Amino acid sequence: MNKSNEPGKMNNMATIENEYLKVSILPKGAELNNIYHKITGLEYLWNADPAFWNKKSPVLFPIVGTLKGDTYYHGGKSYQMGRHGFAREMEFDLTDHDLISARFTLKSDPITREKYPFDFILHIIYSLEANQLNVRYVVHNTGSDTMYFSIGGHPAFRVPLVSAHRYHDYYLEFSQEENADRWPISGEGLIEKTPLPVLINTNRLPLSRELFAKDALVFKHLQSDSVRLLSDVSGHGISFLFKGFPYLGVWAFKGADFVCIEPWCGIADSVDSNQQLTDKEGIEPLAAGQTFERTWSVTAF
Repeated sequence: MNKSNEPGKMNNMATIENEYLKVSILPKGAELNNIYHKITGLEYLWNADPAFWNKKSPVLFPIVGTLKGDTYYHGGKSYQMGRHGFAREMEFDLTDHDLISARFTLKSDPITREKYPFDFILHIIYSLEANQLNVRYVVHNTGSDTMYFSIGGHPAFRVPLVSAHRYHDYYLEFSQEENADRWPISGEGLIEKTPLPVLINTNRLPLSRELFAKDALVFKHLQSDSVRLLSDVSGHGISFLFKGFPYLGVWAFKGADFVCIEPWCGIADSVDSNQQLTDKEGIEPLAAGQTFERTWSVTAF
């Protein structure tokens, strides 16, 4: 497992802040721990209550979602990997840190190669611009062969943001009017073959406890590249930019006070997947020596 190159850093959070935001990140999984707005006095990230879901913003790599049978095949060999991959459970190194930015790094090693036979360096870079947090994924292929991967975010935002309000006071407003289906998730965590209509000539998705009764809403190739979490009874919310991410998940645990807005480059296996990594929907091929980058951003107000 990767260890920090600075004594005492491995178990410590990194904090970045400016006049608007104070943000902390854990080295385990390079996971966001809080997004606090100094002006509004509000915390925008879920509190990871273990009675519901003990994560806040896991990084999904080198797969997004579930593999059929938790297994994939590559180069004539089979490999096992759990849902959302291994990065979220590994210790990242804090490799660069100043007042308004922090870079966390994970490198392939014998442990990762047991599940994923590629050499890589993964950087997660957090940076602040006024009241906006940018989260940048940088994947380097350090091997001699093309690597195949998926990557995505899973941030959970508090709903309601103001305790006096209710969950169903909030809604998601997409940047474009959408006619979009959701792709149902099977009991095994796989993408079903028949989509269901959910956004019909609208850019607004009201939140409710019932909305996630059958797991996440999974969208493919939306017209929008941003979405806002808003309430008609509060002036506070977020704007979430996910340009360059072809898939979007929206999810909450039953009864929990949050909503996840999940930008994905990659998706769970379909129920009829052949389990070949190179054939996997949404898989990203990256040639030897090349670099892949994507950034999502959240603006708190």
